[in-house]
Amino acid sequence: MQSALRLCAALLALICAGDLRPARAGHPDVLVFAAASLKSALDEINAQWHGRTGKRATISYASSPALAKQIEQGAPADLFISADEDWMDYLAERKLIRPETRSDLVGNRLVLVSSQGSDLQVNIAPGFPLLSLLGNGRLAMANTEAVPAGKYGRAALEALGVWESVKGSIAQAENVRAALLMVSRGEAPLGIVYESDAVSDPTVSRLGTFPESTHPRIAYPIAVTADSTKPAAFAFIEMLKTPEARAIFEKQGFTKLN
Repeated sequence: MQSALRLCAALLALICAGDLRPARAGHPDVLVFAAASLKSALDEINAQWHGRTGKRATISYASSPALAKQIEQGAPADLFISADEDWMDYLAERKLIRPETRSDLVGNRLVLVSSQGSDLQVNIAPGFPLLSLLGNGRLAMANTEAVPAGKYGRAALEALGVWESVKGSIAQAENVRAALLMVSRGEAPLGIVYESDAVSDPTVSRLGTFPESTHPRIAYPIAVTADSTKPAAFAFIEMLKTPEARAIFEKQGFTKLN
């Protein structure tokens, strides 16, 4: 009987110890809210940072508007990396970031993609026949009213004079990675995504790049949130600006801003 009681006590101690470890792990060194298109690059940089310092960022990926709204509602993010200036401005106007920590991290390009193996020939120019290229399919894009990639894509199509012809054939996604997935899965024959997204998925083919003159400048601003008290937030920003991190961003299709 005493032996059984000792066994039960030992098991209880192990269970309690097991509960404590996840509790400690649940408090990351830094919590980052980042635009979905940054996932491949940031995951690699985060792993490198962990290997170098023993620290690790927990990174939540979603569309920039979804993340900004979460921060506005009190989500405990330490860093925000937006895919455009507008959503960083949104938080700045509400005094939810530290303005002195804000800077532009990287840039990107906008591309037209199809499922791999497509033999389409596309010259992205004013009046190009996008609707006929779609056939009976739809054009995958991030939400064209709120998500940066979708807004950039719509601006480019409007500048090229083809938006009116295809606006009824748009398959709108929650974020740009979801739009990429539609093309990757064959749910849409064509999609408009960032070059970094096209690089991240070997199952899609890049058909062409939209001229930078057709859409607003693509920049990813980063800032520490107003309520963050973690020194690691500043350390992670420093890591993101090292030559090693820059090389990863460029490998993943991002561009250096002038």
